Amino acid sequence: MAGGSADGHRTPIRDVLVIGAGPTGLVLAGDLAESGVDVAVLERRDHESHLTRAFGVHARTLEQLDARGLAEELISTGTPTAEMRPFSRVHIDFSQLRTRFPFMLTTPQWQVERLLLRRAQNAGAEFRRGVRATDVRQDRDGVDVDVRGPDGTPETLRARYVVGTDGAGSTVRRSLGMPFPGRPVVTSVLLADVLLERPPAEVLRFASNEHGFTFFAPFGDGWYRIIGWDRQAQLPDDAPVTLDEVREITELTVGDDLGMHDARWLSRFHSDERQVPHYRRGRVFLAGDAAHIHSPLGGMGMNTGMQDAANLSWKLAAVLHGWAEDPLLDSYHAERYPVGRMVLRVSHALLTAVITRSPLIRALRAGVASVAHQLGVVEAHVARGISGIGIAYRAPWCSHPLTGRRVPDIRLAGVPGRLYEALRQRKFVLVGRDTAVVAESWADRVVAAAPAGDLRFTLLVRPDGYAAWAAESPSAEELRRVLELWLGEPGPHQV
Repeated sequence: MAGGSADGHRTPIRDVLVIGAGPTGLVLAGDLAESGVDVAVLERRDHESHLTRAFGVHARTLEQLDARGLAEELISTGTPTAEMRPFSRVHIDFSQLRTRFPFMLTTPQWQVERLLLRRAQNAGAEFRRGVRATDVRQDRDGVDVDVRGPDGTPETLRARYVVGTDGAGSTVRRSLGMPFPGRPVVTSVLLADVLLERPPAEVLRFASNEHGFTFFAPFGDGWYRIIGWDRQAQLPDDAPVTLDEVREITELTVGDDLGMHDARWLSRFHSDERQVPHYRRGRVFLAGDAAHIHSPLGGMGMNTGMQDAANLSWKLAAVLHGWAEDPLLDSYHAERYPVGRMVLRVSHALLTAVITRSPLIRALRAGVASVAHQLGVVEAHVARGISGIGIAYRAPWCSHPLTGRRVPDIRLAGVPGRLYEALRQRKFVLVGRDTAVVAESWADRVVAAAPAGDLRFTLLVRPDGYAAWAAESPSAEELRRVLELWLGEPGPHQV
């Protein structure tokens, strides 16, 4: 089947069109291309941008990047930080997380995009820049996307599936008439990239009081990202921003402007909390900011979008290759919508605690924070949530307790030596003793590996690093039934 343009030109149908080349779209495109899916990415920007809002990569996202062979290179571009202090007496300690990456990595978003773009291009994904999607329509067999190229020429592209990763103002979402309920929560937030004469005492410095708040994050190359909010200076988004404005709120909250100078970027924005009610409509999916937006506190936005993509990519590949049925795609919304809702709640709680004006509430906040710090378990729970390490998906009734949970980086016997190295093949991984013979019939979809240590159970790990199934001492027949349930009929499939 083919699509057509305004002048009647016919173009072949693709497997997947990804609209938007931010981190979410790039993870998706790279995963699909490495899985043998015909994927193209449309991006309205005609060049890569080095001026971006996101700056933090959390532990679970680093694990996902490790499963794509990118984590170590990205870490070399930034500054690992073991803790965050969003306000007085609250200490979010990432160093206690049980992961290879017990920290938050501070690095600019463009560094993340650079690595993901290279990977997707090397895998064969096609990129079309300067192309703006203007409308999306779908039928039973595919999706038509109307676009305009760099010279304004109209064209219609067609794909079996479309994923909108085109941000908060998503054309994909609007074309399908999908609601985006929510509300603005804070306005006139300042963003600035500056040099400092006197670096802050803490790597991630957060300060708030009755005047507003200021947050500092280092990029590792001498530049600092500043996010500031002045309660008394509430201006529209398009109002010019001056360095003096940023200095003023910094002095009011920190007591020192730290000698900031040479701003290379100044911007103002407002922050909404919104979430689309359904992440899927027929053959069209939404991911990242197109599906959910919230305040920048906690640094979870980019991370959540990239993890959306990791969840969706293997499911699309499985259905396109014919060894999974369409209902598997419904599990994308079922699993990721609750995560988006949780992220909105956490970021809202952090924002509310920071911007509250009431002296009583601020005193209560300090008291609650002190108790939480003394208990420790509360702060540990928050660290697991913000980092993504604690995210789990609902499992069927009577499943093994590990089902649906994130699987840590298990040591494996032989090569590859770690689970997340094995996941780089974009397949399931079956970890257990004496499983290779049974798994051989599904060799194009699963890697069989023996644990290096004493593992009491056999574990089937999804390509996104979550447990699909686990059991203690399963029989060969039970293994076959599980593999057929998750991987379809045995025998080779086209990839």
